[in-house]
Parts: sequence; C-alpha cells; structure tokens
Amino acid sequence: EVARRGGASLRHIRSAICDIRAAKLPDPQEIGNAGSFFKNPVVSAAEAEKLLTKFPDAPHYPAENGVKLAAGWLIDKAGLKGFSRGHVGVHPKQALVLVNLGGATGQEVIAFARIIQDKVYEKFGVRIVPEVNIL
Repeated sequence: EVARRGGASLRHIRSAICDIRAAKLPDPQEIGNAGSFFKNPVVSAAEAEKLLTKFPDAPHYPAENGVKLAAGWLIDKAGLKGFSRGHVGVHPKQALVLVNLGGATGQEVIAFARIIQDKVYEKFGVRIVPEVNIL
C-alpha cells in the first residue's frame, strides 16, 4: 500500500493507515460511533490456555500481565457482530464498534454495552471493559 503511494514517507504511511481505517471503520459523519468501544482484555496464562483449548483460533498476544485477547474476535464469535437492540448496534463489519442507529441516548449505549459484556462473559468467561471514556 505504501509502495504504491511512492515509498515510505510519513505522509504516505499516514495516508495508507487512514485508508485502511476508513475501509474497516464506519465514518462518524455517516453513522454515530466512538470508534473502538472495548479494550482488548488481558487474562492470565492459565485462563488463556483454557480458552485456547476450546477456541484454538482465538487471536492472542503476549502482554505484560498475561495474554491479550482480541475483544473484537470475542464479540464476533459470541454472535454479536451486526446485533442491535433499539437504537444501538454492533457494526456489521467491525465488532469492536458500537453504532448509534439514530436517536440513541447515552443510557441506551451504556445498557447495550453491558449486554455485549454479559454475552461475551457467558460464552468465554472473559470480561471486556469499555475503552471509551464514559462521562
């Protein structure tokens, strides 16, 4: 992607990153969202081993205090990508992004996020927490 733009300059790298993000994430001008809503959880090595026994394709990465899991993968594999309730939904292309489908209140978004958290916990035994600042 960067090579196609003429080489690895800061401008070309930034442009490539912006294009990749635009292809994966919804445009806030078109549909209300705050970008990635949940943090990637870090679990103990023992918890990760137990999860990977059941779900060997789960993305995971070494972390300072254990093993980092991909929150988007957890949400997707819990069957929630594209799921909606009322005025709030999980984006159909990027499970980490919660979207305002029109007229959602802050309370609706928070209640919806809790549903997502609960369903991920029920399926995987892993707690995900918001990445966004809730005021």
